Amino acid sequence: MLRKVGEAVHRFKMVRDGDRVAVALSGGKDSATLLEALLLLQKRAPIDFSVCAFTVEQGKFLRPIEPLAEYLKQRGVAWTYFRDAPSLRLTEDQPEHGCDLCSRYRRRAVYEIAHELGANAIAFGHTADDFCEALLRNALFTGRLSALPPVTVSRSREYRLIRPLVFVTEDMTRAYAEALGAPIVPCGCSQKTGTVRRSLREMFAGLEREYPHLKQNLLSAMGNLDPSRLLDTRYLHLDGGQAPEPFPIVTEA
Repeated sequence: MLRKVGEAVHRFKMVRDGDRVAVALSGGKDSATLLEALLLLQKRAPIDFSVCAFTVEQGKFLRPIEPLAEYLKQRGVAWTYFRDAPSLRLTEDQPEHGCDLCSRYRRRAVYEIAHELGANAIAFGHTADDFCEALLRNALFTGRLSALPPVTVSRSREYRLIRPLVFVTEDMTRAYAEALGAPIVPCGCSQKTGTVRRSLREMFAGLEREYPHLKQNLLSAMGNLDPSRLLDTRYLHLDGGQAPEPFPIVTEA
């Protein structure tokens, strides 16, 4: 797991000397694994960076947050617990609101917290599963070939947003979080059924029983583009002239 995180951090230049990295702890296994991985890398990396953590309370946790607070205190991790008043009002006033609205409230809170923490990088616990699901969801339901960016910047360019678990699958984070003994505080959204995300996960689970390297192949495909084999006319040789240069190809993931 740590090798895969280190590979992602190095390949995409996620963490740099002097960074203060704020880890978004959702209460789940993925973000708990991410925090531990960055703490281990902090000790081994040839650069100097600091790590802190925060959690945004939006009124959807299914268990008390206190065990997580105690766990982080024992680990000596600087942690901020932020009760986001607008999100709590949203949960009360519009209990059936959609994910887009909730994520917009959360994004605002995340930037506010990062500013208070003096962080310039924000780390999210999206795994290889999330990248693969995003690729299929966008292709099937929005008509775009896109997934999640491993590294991007906020609109204000104040923060670098990083996803160091891009090569780590959820079976690994599940096993690692159990080995850590980290308390898991699930969110009510994770229990929803009948969603596109749940359908894609069930589809993946069925296919992987016969094709165990499916996610690895999709990750490789995201770094191995051949625009000339797609339908975007910006990258096709249509007029007999010189075709545009293809995107740089990354041959292994």
